[in-house]
Amino acid sequence: MADSLVDAYLARIGAARPVPDADGLRVLQRAHLGTVPFENLSIHLGEPIDLATLPDKIVARRRGGFCYELNGAFAQLLTALGYRVTLHSARVWGGGRWGPPFDHLVLRVELAEPWLVDVGFGRFAHYPMVWRSPAPWLDPAGTFTFVERDVGDIEVVLDGEPQYRIDPRPYQLADFAPTCWWQSTSPDAHFTRSLTCSMLTPDGGRVTLSGDRLIVTDPAGGRDEQRLDGDAAVLAAYRERFGLALDRVPRVAR
Repeated sequence: MADSLVDAYLARIGAARPVPDADGLRVLQRAHLGTVPFENLSIHLGEPIDLATLPDKIVARRRGGFCYELNGAFAQLLTALGYRVTLHSARVWGGGRWGPPFDHLVLRVELAEPWLVDVGFGRFAHYPMVWRSPAPWLDPAGTFTFVERDVGDIEVVLDGEPQYRIDPRPYQLADFAPTCWWQSTSPDAHFTRSLTCSMLTPDGGRVTLSGDRLIVTDPAGGRDEQRLDGDAAVLAAYRERFGLALDRVPRVAR
């Protein structure tokens, strides 16, 4: 990644160029989560998802994305800043079962000890966590535990609920392309059947726009939900809450 693109990426997330250490990693992850939304709008706007052109969507187009895009681009930024990063497949827990391999993309960053980094999973850790921490890991999002499963997979659990299982073997970004394509095109995929745009707020809560429902939660568990009246209000919410300038309202294809 060219220095000019690194500077533009850092400006996009409002972060200074850090020393490539654990403190710098904490600042970068929290800044990313608070400025770049987790969203699947391209699927419903008819926009192609091209992993080969990351991070143009985040930097030049000032958009968000889902895990392959967000963590894929963030890995490139971290590498350019001097971090050693590997990409890992994770199977997501949902509907009472584990998803397929490459269902999710997470990052491992090698410092004095390895760290788990994830800016593409919606509600999750606000800060990096020690990879396979032997003790419960406290984060503003809750208490995380790490359990080693069959063939060395690492199960990540949040407040007693499984989140995903990580394959410890490293992969290339291109290895995630087939599942990314399925997630963005199959009528059986969760992302093709629903709209979401969600981001961490400065106080550690979340703001989420799903269709015309705007939901704001606070760290104490408070929740405010309102239904927006018309396309103009929805587009204004995307712009004012998430910094997304859309020319039309995305709609789920039925």
